[in-house]
Amino acid sequence: MGKINVFLTDLWRLTKPYWFSEERVQARALLALIVVINLGLVYLEVQFNQWNNGFYNSLQNKDLPAFYELLWRFTGLAVIFIIASVYQLYFNQMLQIRWRRWLTDRYLNDWIAGRTYYRLQLAAGDTDNPDQRIADDLAQFVDRTLNLTLGFMSSVVTLFSFLTILWGLSGAISFTLGGSTYNVQGYMVWVALIYAVAGTWLMHLIGRPLIPLNFEQQKVEANFRFSLVRFRENAEGVALHHGEAGEIRGLRERFTAVATNWWEIMKRQKKLTWFRAGYSQIAVIFPFIVAAPRYFSGQIKLGDLMQTASAFGQVQGALSWFVSAYTQLASWKATVDRLTGFQAAMARTQEATRAEPGIVTGAATVSGVICENIELRLPNGGPLVAPFTLKLEQGQSVLITGASGSGKSTVFRALAGLWPWGRGTVHMPQNQRVLFLPQKPYLIIGTLRAQLSYPSAADTYTDAELKRALLDCDLPQLAERLNEEQHWAQQLSGGEQQRIAFARAILHKPDWLFMDEGTASLDEASEARLYTLLRTQLPGITVISIGHRPALAQYHDRRVFLVRENGVGKMEFA
Repeated sequence: MGKINVFLTDLWRLTKPYWFSEERVQARALLALIVVINLGLVYLEVQFNQWNNGFYNSLQNKDLPAFYELLWRFTGLAVIFIIASVYQLYFNQMLQIRWRRWLTDRYLNDWIAGRTYYRLQLAAGDTDNPDQRIADDLAQFVDRTLNLTLGFMSSVVTLFSFLTILWGLSGAISFTLGGSTYNVQGYMVWVALIYAVAGTWLMHLIGRPLIPLNFEQQKVEANFRFSLVRFRENAEGVALHHGEAGEIRGLRERFTAVATNWWEIMKRQKKLTWFRAGYSQIAVIFPFIVAAPRYFSGQIKLGDLMQTASAFGQVQGALSWFVSAYTQLASWKATVDRLTGFQAAMARTQEATRAEPGIVTGAATVSGVICENIELRLPNGGPLVAPFTLKLEQGQSVLITGASGSGKSTVFRALAGLWPWGRGTVHMPQNQRVLFLPQKPYLIIGTLRAQLSYPSAADTYTDAELKRALLDCDLPQLAERLNEEQHWAQQLSGGEQQRIAFARAILHKPDWLFMDEGTASLDEASEARLYTLLRTQLPGITVISIGHRPALAQYHDRRVFLVRENGVGKMEFA
């Protein structure tokens, strides 16, 4: 019971927010409409059950007028049933997409806001493939939660609707045991109950291992898909290293995990199918066997027999809902576990950020950047950069240099407010525009116009401004491709991508520009041209560069060195 209570608590935590959100009125109204249609479908099943009695009696009695009348009645019921079924599905799907849209927006906000996504990635915890949890798991959760809940509700209503019918039709059965005679009223009801309970218990016994297997399958499928995407996005690096054999080996290993777990699911589902198929087939003939003695003794007519069999099937089917839905329940449980795990990981990360904000970014009261008592640590708590205080004056360009591994890029992340491990305060200038350019520029999948304008809207700048920036940054070949949509990270070389980053800076006109190895992919002549371009196009700009090329010093007024002592970076000032 403890595990069930935990699961129900997790399920309620996932389900509740939407039904009490700003969309609650529309959501509840749509759900109520679906429930009414479902109840209507159950009512129609009752009508079909009663129709069975009259129809088969008309055949037994060779009553042609009654036969035609019942055919017309069946036609009317069938038309209504078809219309109700169509709109039940339509409104169900409408509610699904509305709920999924709301959940997706909420999870995206929780994941992206406050840079939770960044800290989760750096922490390298047990939350695998957050993209898959948002894209796939949310869709499965909404679909199965609605369908299983509505299916369970329909089964309960069907059970009570047909229970009375079956009780009245089955009559009593007498048997002698130990010299005493016993009469059992509504014996068909008890037979259906025993049959369903035994089937449910056996189904759970056979299918219980499917829950962890489905959880693992979702994980390994996502890992394999991510590896394929990563290979596609790094195709040039693989080709240059002639790494095809290694990639195939790695992808095969990932897929082997998919196939191995799938085989386990197959074997378990084979056992389930053996049982479920036998259970279902026996259920077809079982009510006839149980009710046949009353029919052949003349106590009931053919119509009564057929109605009894139909009612038994409905009761037994309702009681056996768990049996028929077990595979979906197992997959649903795995999905709920993955989503609650992801939600808990985001909550822990956000709580850790509030409890230990790390490097605090605030507004400076003076026109400069002040780093006070900054100490940088590794995610495991180990020291990375020793405590330092640094003041960057407006208008004074600074080059931060040092050996590889001394912590230069981490200092860059700390200045940007990204590095969560450590302490100290970074005061950024008030009411001034600040732009950070990483060594590998982020290029979106979209038009070149949107690429240059990022993170602003694509229509922020005119064609003339965009073309001028491309020409100034030595990208004339792209000037006529503003509306072309490409995966630009795969289309452009490393040097071209860094020129795109400079073009963004020219367009956005920041007061402060921080660059981490911003010209590492460019030759020295191109580097000189772009630094000169910054000075001529943006005369008031303050440039803070991180790099290791000696030639960079001539474009800066001041140098700061990061040296590595006993495995820890230490700031030294020139």
